[in-house]
Amino acid sequence: SSLHASKGDTVSLSCTFASTSTPTSKMTVDWSYKPQTGGPTHTFFHFSSQVFPPKDPQFAGRVRWQGRPAHGDVSISLINATLNDNGTYTCSVRNPPDVHGSTNSHIVLTVTPKVRGIHFTDVAVLLAFVLLPSGVITLLLIGRILCPRKERSQSKAYRSPIELIER
Repeated sequence: SSLHASKGDTVSLSCTFASTSTPTSKMTVDWSYKPQTGGPTHTFFHFSSQVFPPKDPQFAGRVRWQGRPAHGDVSISLINATLNDNGTYTCSVRNPPDVHGSTNSHIVLTVTPKVRGIHFTDVAVLLAFVLLPSGVITLLLIGRILCPRKERSQSKAYRSPIELIER
């Protein structure tokens, strides 16, 4: 399967297995990584009754065990994904004496740079509430000066009773 993430995300690398035997202390889980750029595949995470955290500098301190072997789940999370994490991740489960139930799961991870979103700061909001109304009012005033309204014609103008008598 393939998985896409942004730089800095926490990525869940899912792996499930089915076995004819109940998971025991002899069950082992290995997660390996092959870089997208090529190179050898190497194991970076191991579980056998307990977690053996990665010593590889690329993954040290960034892998969290999410698995629940009794439920057939041996997933991990990769914290703070980097562009160097692009590649193929393989989960391998062995649960002796079950020789037919071993599982290999492949995940192709693609990490892309994070797209910067628009963040409204206090200054931006203040500018929007001050400059936008000021600009609208300025445009209205300029329009009023450049395009004066026609005066009402005298015939339609209201005449007071005094004006009518003076005629």
